[in-house]
Amino acid sequence: MFPRVNVFKLGYDREDVEEFFNFARDAYEDMASDKKLEPFEVRRASFDLSHGGYDPAAVDAALDRLEVAFSLRGRETYVKDRGQDAWMRELADRAQTLYPRLRRPVGERFSHPGAMSHGYAADEVDAILDRLIEFFDKGTPITADEIRALTFKRKRGAHAYQERVVDAYLARAIDILLGAS
Repeated sequence: MFPRVNVFKLGYDREDVEEFFNFARDAYEDMASDKKLEPFEVRRASFDLSHGGYDPAAVDAALDRLEVAFSLRGRETYVKDRGQDAWMRELADRAQTLYPRLRRPVGERFSHPGAMSHGYAADEVDAILDRLIEFFDKGTPITADEIRALTFKRKRGAHAYQERVVDAYLARAIDILLGAS
């Protein structure tokens, strides 16, 4: 299914990966079944590590493709049921939910982790949020893959943002970008 890592290295547990991808295939092929899978659920898939498991980079790339496939399927279904104009209004509504945070002052867009706790470097997070502003306001290109590939330095206190809050926000932005593509 996927390339395996050396038996002395850790990779994603083969049984976990195969079980998830079999479930995803069934959910994708039979939309009427009780097996449902949303794009955000694909993004949150996690697997145990085991020696000689599947190569994490290959599995992560497949998860990215799977997320896009489920996102496109959701858009196609929505457009078929309600029309393209309704889909565009839906995307605009979703984008509006992101705006209040984008309008906050730089350095204050997310909560800080506390004086002694680590979080994402606020300046780096603010830079990607500025790119999102340009995308929404001016149509400057940015892709879901660019956001997915981000890594942030870790800082403490007022120079950092809480990681889970930033991750959730960027996940919503990815959903919108996938819907717009």
